Amino acid sequence: MKMNNMYQEFNEKFQIKKCVTSIINGEPTLISKNEDIIPVISPINEIHISDLQQSSNSEVDQAVSAAREAFDNGPWPRMSVDERKKVMLQIRDILKENAEELAFLECINAGLTMEYIKSMHVIRAGWNFEFFSEVASQASGESYTQTKPYLSIVTREPIGVGALIGPWNAPLALCSMKIASCIAFGNTCVLKPSEYTPLSLHKVVELIHKTDIPKGVVNLVNGNGKITGDALVKHPGVDVVSFTGGTSTGAIIAGRANEGLKPVALELGGKSANIITNSANLDRAMDGTILGIYSNNGQQCLAGSRILVQEDIANEFIDKFIERSKKIRVGDPMVKSTEIGPVCHEEHMNRVLSYCDIAKNEGAELLTGGERDSLHEKGFYLKPTAYMAKSNESRICQEEIFGPFASFLTFKEIDEAIHIANSSSFGLVGYIWSDNLPTVMKASQNIRAGTIWVNTPMTRN
Repeated sequence: MKMNNMYQEFNEKFQIKKCVTSIINGEPTLISKNEDIIPVISPINEIHISDLQQSSNSEVDQAVSAAREAFDNGPWPRMSVDERKKVMLQIRDILKENAEELAFLECINAGLTMEYIKSMHVIRAGWNFEFFSEVASQASGESYTQTKPYLSIVTREPIGVGALIGPWNAPLALCSMKIASCIAFGNTCVLKPSEYTPLSLHKVVELIHKTDIPKGVVNLVNGNGKITGDALVKHPGVDVVSFTGGTSTGAIIAGRANEGLKPVALELGGKSANIITNSANLDRAMDGTILGIYSNNGQQCLAGSRILVQEDIANEFIDKFIERSKKIRVGDPMVKSTEIGPVCHEEHMNRVLSYCDIAKNEGAELLTGGERDSLHEKGFYLKPTAYMAKSNESRICQEEIFGPFASFLTFKEIDEAIHIANSSSFGLVGYIWSDNLPTVMKASQNIRAGTIWVNTPMTRN
């Protein structure tokens, strides 16, 4: 299957690298015949678009050593906040200037739609550097005089070298946040993107080194978690670890980091409840529900994947949801009218599809979808899918599926909905749709989740 004309045009303009390597001290490493090569496959049509050279333990050591040297002896941690802010804003600007290329690389590699990337992820990538430069400029120390004549002073200092391990579902937006939040405070870092989606991040690190940032502050290694990621997390030169991804992988990383007593920042999975009450504005709730489960091709930890609808409005709401789902345009993410592109890689597509079999075996009722999109001969395209679950104890309600796959449940009163929402091993976010203030307050105060969105889908500052 050939790429479309738009792809040919973009590729001639920007040229996808034939082999993606590490970037250490601002310079790409050489292509080596001795290193393992991982094929980079486009989810759009399963074409082999590039190769990824896996970083060996030796190369990881070089990257960490570069970051260590830049932290211990380089200018970055010793710059004033304003000096670092100037560089951070340079990074913001250069990312914006190259937005089209970054969107193309993310689209062809991750399968996200061009329109979504350009309107959301590229903008957020630049904003991340601006935001964290502002946060760093407001960080201040403290002093205490409880015991005279002594004065205790608390200063805020950078921690050192950060190992940053990024996800494949939104690499540009989420990895830029990791880099920005790390270096804004004077730290240095080594980034390892997912082996499935290395293209946009390689370009980001290239662009960062066209600013005034000192060498060694931002380094890039590539490869899978078992080899490159493990070597990075365990490296004695790393002071702190940040990971976004699956819960089971996060547990492994936390264990590895704990061996070196390193602090860890983890953003893991979710199976969030999206509660629609009979007092809600149902049109707004429908828009938010569709966005909450199907945006980003359904691959987001914040997804409202357990949709809880009050019984007296359930039939009406679910019928309209099915109608809306069937109208969603699934297709080539480079085409402007496409609303959902392919999931990121074949293994993940098969995993999502396996939950259709699980749902059937559990006695769940198929509402819509439940199969590959037959209009595409190649590519990892799935129809927007929804099931009416038998109970909240079912696997499709308890396990993160991470795709365009919704599980519906009904409830009588808000107390039951809160109980269902909390009957989960996850607790990332929650959604509540209601125009009744006591209902909103009760739900927001009793749902155990880090973020509760009220009549609002996925808005964060």
